[in-house]
Amino acid sequence: MKKGDKAKVSPKLTGEPEWIEGEIIDIEKNPFKGIVIAIKDQLGRIFFGEERYFLPAS
Repeated sequence: MKKGDKAKVSPKLTGEPEWIEGEIIDIEKNPFKGIVIAIKDQLGRIFFGEERYFLPAS
């Protein structure tokens, strides 16, 4: 996955009932957490967390 790609974020991270799809706006290598991804959904909300909570969107 890279910036500009579409991705889905897990309800375990968002607290929402469904997976949320958005565009990847940032990817960083965090020395404590590993790869951290940030997405922005169509409502303008930003979600970020460890790579394990994200899947590429189809």
